[in-house]
Amino acid sequence: MPEARPRSQTAARLCIGVTRWEDVPGEPIEQYWDRVREAGGEPIDLAGPPADVGALDGLMLTGGLDVAPARYGEAPHPKVKRADAARDDFEVALLNDALARDLPVLAICRGHQVLNVALGGGLRQHIDGDGHRADYRTEGYPSRWHTVRLTPESRLRALLDADEIEVNSRHHQAVLASTLAPGLSPVAVSPDGVIEAVESRAHRWVVGVQWHPERLEAEHAGFAGHAHPLFAALVRRARDRLKQGR
Repeated sequence: MPEARPRSQTAARLCIGVTRWEDVPGEPIEQYWDRVREAGGEPIDLAGPPADVGALDGLMLTGGLDVAPARYGEAPHPKVKRADAARDDFEVALLNDALARDLPVLAICRGHQVLNVALGGGLRQHIDGDGHRADYRTEGYPSRWHTVRLTPESRLRALLDADEIEVNSRHHQAVLASTLAPGLSPVAVSPDGVIEAVESRAHRWVVGVQWHPERLEAEHAGFAGHAHPLFAALVRRARDRLKQGR
């Protein structure tokens, strides 16, 4: 298991903090660690407080439980699953510290939602139907799939070199245009209007994606080609920042 070490002992490595709280069926934390390593970074396991953001070169927020609706001023919808205010507090504090230091951030699924809420947005608490949720009635909890349209001139569009891609889907909450945080730009949208990716306008590289690029999804040809570049970009931005002495 990756462990945090004092920054002075890790100066030659690119330390990417990866949040972890609970085990999610079908989404082992090792997948996130493996993608970071493949991109040339060293995953640092952030399993709960305390966590020293000053020892990190980048931050990844991962999937998991619903964000507590009270954090964005709403009563819980009947379909809201178990939330954990301690995890919300931990990740929002980590994120705020990372943003203040202008660390590169990749926020995935729940992380994408945490990013939006932390910056003053809200969430649609439940999406009707099964189009976005993983299939938990089938062995292995396979993803569902849909397309997203990428926004022209966005960093994500340039990174993935495509106008439209197919992505996996494993969520029941969502960021919508009506709940988008100030300072975030929507850069990928699903056919039903869910904002599937965002970028911060105030930071060098802060990206949130609603899909799960850490999953190999080998049965879907082409997905890895649009997934690996996200991790490569996170590590590359971390490397650039370290070279600049920041």
